[in-house]
Amino acid sequence: QVQLVESGGGLVQAGGSLRLSCVASGGTFSSYLMGWFRQAPGKEREFVASISRTGGGTRYADSAKGRFTISRDNAKNTVYLQMTSLKPEDTAVYYCAGDPAVISIRSGSWGQGTQVTVSS
Repeated sequence: QVQLVESGGGLVQAGGSLRLSCVASGGTFSSYLMGWFRQAPGKEREFVASISRTGGGTRYADSAKGRFTISRDNAKNTVYLQMTSLKPEDTAVYYCAGDPAVISIRSGSWGQGTQVTVSS
């Protein structure tokens, strides 16, 4: 399994933007589906977005559609989440996930998470 390390979280005002990055090591990154999840205090971890091995296919949660963009650079072993028009309800710890077969809460590789806080 790949090891994943997220970065790019922080404090931002509502309406602002952030770009999260997740760097993979220890595996063949291009063979992994990748995704982002988030977990707010007191809530379950939820799916945000996922991307195919080549980057040609993406999927988003309804809450992310039109505001977030997932992308990947296989040459850099990195997946990104560009977040715009951020809302206070986007506040959560954001986790990167990777798996050869499926992106779900049961995916095999997870990062440690990066905190995103959106102030109103």
